[in-house]
Amino acid sequence: MTTDVETVAPDDEVSEVLGRLARVEFNGFPVVDDDDHVVGIVTQHDLVHLFQTEDRVLWLPIGLPPFTETLTYAIDVSWDDLDLGIDLAKHAGRPIREVMTADVVTVTPDTDLDSILDLLADDHRDINRLPVVSDDGTLVGIVARQDVLRAIRDQRRESKR
Repeated sequence: MTTDVETVAPDDEVSEVLGRLARVEFNGFPVVDDDDHVVGIVTQHDLVHLFQTEDRVLWLPIGLPPFTETLTYAIDVSWDDLDLGIDLAKHAGRPIREVMTADVVTVTPDTDLDSILDLLADDHRDINRLPVVSDDGTLVGIVARQDVLRAIRDQRRESKR
């Protein structure tokens, strides 16, 4: 696990967290309260989702009389520059608590590798990182998929010697 974990607070603004994500080499932060207890996790997916709203799909009916049926085409205009600017202005000041995933899957420092693999390979959840918490819920580290892959690689190399 990595013990030097960058975190965000529930009251941090979306714009601030987006800026921080642009400067780091990973794609999410644990959200911790003032006592370093994990209260959520926020990822690029959570933030990008703010700018891909389904209500901006235009449905255009195509067909003129004498046709009795019309065809409907959907045009997704969600990434239009104007819409993106409006979305950024609309969501920039929102607190992370409104967009984070509050139901965080965590592990403890004693969790074995097989259990971590099961969580990262879960068919129903797309988990890329697991906050490591102490018995009282305090963040002590994080395990990313890449950390697990490195550990497995290193184990295999050692067993070949």
